[in-house]
Amino acid sequence: MTESQKSSSPAEYDFVVVSNRLPVDCTVEDDGSLSWKRSPGGLVTALEPIMQKADGAWVGWAGRPDLEVEPFHHDGIQIIPVPLSTQDIEEYYEGFSNDTLWPLYHDVIAPPAYHREWWDDYVTVNQRFADAAAANSAEGAVVWVQDYQLQLVPRMLREQRPDLTIGFFNHIPFPPYGIFAQLPWRTQIIEGMLGADVVGFQRPSDASNFSSAVRRLTNHPTKNPAIEVTIEGQPTRRVVAKSFPISIDARSFEELARDPAIQQRARDIRKGLGNPKTVMFGVDRLDYTKGIRHRLKAYGELLRDGSIEVGDVALIQVASPSRERVEAYMHLRDEIELTVGRINGEFSTLSHAPINYLHQGFPREEMVALYLAADVLLVTALRDGMNLVAKEYVAARFDNDGVLILSEFAGASEELRKALLINPHDIDGLKGAMMRAITMPKADRAVRMRSMRKRVLEHDVERWSNAFLKNLAATRSDRHRRIAPLEMAEEVEWTIERKRVR
Repeated sequence: MTESQKSSSPAEYDFVVVSNRLPVDCTVEDDGSLSWKRSPGGLVTALEPIMQKADGAWVGWAGRPDLEVEPFHHDGIQIIPVPLSTQDIEEYYEGFSNDTLWPLYHDVIAPPAYHREWWDDYVTVNQRFADAAAANSAEGAVVWVQDYQLQLVPRMLREQRPDLTIGFFNHIPFPPYGIFAQLPWRTQIIEGMLGADVVGFQRPSDASNFSSAVRRLTNHPTKNPAIEVTIEGQPTRRVVAKSFPISIDARSFEELARDPAIQQRARDIRKGLGNPKTVMFGVDRLDYTKGIRHRLKAYGELLRDGSIEVGDVALIQVASPSRERVEAYMHLRDEIELTVGRINGEFSTLSHAPINYLHQGFPREEMVALYLAADVLLVTALRDGMNLVAKEYVAARFDNDGVLILSEFAGASEELRKALLINPHDIDGLKGAMMRAITMPKADRAVRMRSMRKRVLEHDVERWSNAFLKNLAATRSDRHRRIAPLEMAEEVEWTIERKRVR
């Protein structure tokens, strides 16, 4: 273990992030020792500079079952691992988080499972995260809790540490009340999230759905975006629920795309496909929300009715492994691979296969090369909080070329209005969008891509985190004011009072 990885002395931190996963990935070396490297995720990119400046702490799971690790310092961030047992992973993570909440929040595309033992473990694990955050937060610290796995943590933290300023961000959709109401523990979830001072969502409709659930399930008055929350034994607090659409580190994708080696790799990819006139590309986690089956169906029908030829239009589909022990995902993989096999069996020639299917993940450099190689990106999500792949493709296309086909049910559709917006359930409409993309004149492609690139480059992940934290800072002086129309000023500065206790 390196010097930076040794356990540091007990401390309290002014800025604490709480998420299911840590910002570092763990590797077990041949000698049994542990090594750590920075995770590539966008959330880490957004928060790392802030945390380094504030000497912040990150609370999360190390990614391996039954692993007990002491807190340590890594690249300017205090790492506070929270252990999860094999049972916790089965019940809290794979169970309640991903087989109850995930399908419920994604319009019950797959049926959610409601098991009381899963809920019990969800409560237990959320308390474990809350305890770790409370123990490592300085007086008056800012704590930012991330995503649906930890919806109870804000309330648990509030009860232990009313001095804290608490934010919560929900990275996935929040469903309409008619769907959310199915959840047996609906009120507990709402009250858990209301422990935060600011509750953030990807889209205004998600924030509206949340406020509607608050009105239906509690006695807390609401006046968008404000909610007046009263918890026994505590003063009435003002909670803000609004949208903060997340983004990416756009400049880093553009820098990679300008790398001559990556550009050469893009040319090699096209050559390996036989230099077709058009390359279509889809990249997703293997998830039933992504609409992979729908795009395969549309592509197969275009081949079947003679609208496209195998040698002219190739499809690359990357489906990275996801939640492979959850039954719904096992069935989905079987279905997709059978569909790919059927289309390739029917339409392949000795020199060309219509679909190049890859069930694996790729490093960022290879992804950028694929973005450059692709004339058309297919984002056909049936329901998606944002879909950052769409923004990555746009950021990488510094040449202002390429066409984005984007589901109107992805959060990105509200920002990337110059994409070809589609309803993925409408197979004929999807086929029409594919043909329009294939035949679109270069000048039209350039106009559309230039507009989308301007949006993505200006509204990057740093702007997202700053907007959320500025709103959170505003609530510190405002939290006990009675409900009234509220406008959060963009110019509010976000600062951390350095009150660490060593």
